[in-house]
Amino acid sequence: MEEPFTLASGRKSRHYFNCKEITLHPERLELLCKYLVEKHIPDSGLSGKESYGGLTMGADPICYGISLEFRHQGRNVFPLIVRKQAKDHGTKNLVEGAVNAVKTCVVVDDVVTTGASTLQAVKSLRDAGLEVTACICIVDREEGGRDAIEAEGIRVFPIFKKSEFGHVE
Repeated sequence: MEEPFTLASGRKSRHYFNCKEITLHPERLELLCKYLVEKHIPDSGLSGKESYGGLTMGADPICYGISLEFRHQGRNVFPLIVRKQAKDHGTKNLVEGAVNAVKTCVVVDDVVTTGASTLQAVKSLRDAGLEVTACICIVDREEGGRDAIEAEGIRVFPIFKKSEFGHVE
């Protein structure tokens, strides 16, 4: 029997959703972001949002790709990067990007398990003065994260749920 994976949440699981196989592959990332911008974001009612941001590193390529896809449509939608901790030099900002040019942000994550990483990003984005009321992710592991995020007034719009992959314990 395979050893369980340790997830970012600290939990153990025999199932690991390695979204880096999508987000760090140019063609796959392009397909993901094209789908998000042309279908998922409009279907979720998020088309008017000015920025997409999340905790580095899971959200970074997704946010860049979304921004570029909107740019192809002639629209500027800004990617924001949320650091896990502030640097002790430079601006010392937790949120990088055009923070002063936008008022709204959709928080982005690759996989939501407990929601802790997503909520860390939400706190930093809100502390930077942004309105955050929605989250998009590739996979909701359905382990309480969605409930934790929605308890903070943020609607969660996953592309996939763990239960959609068949019998997954």
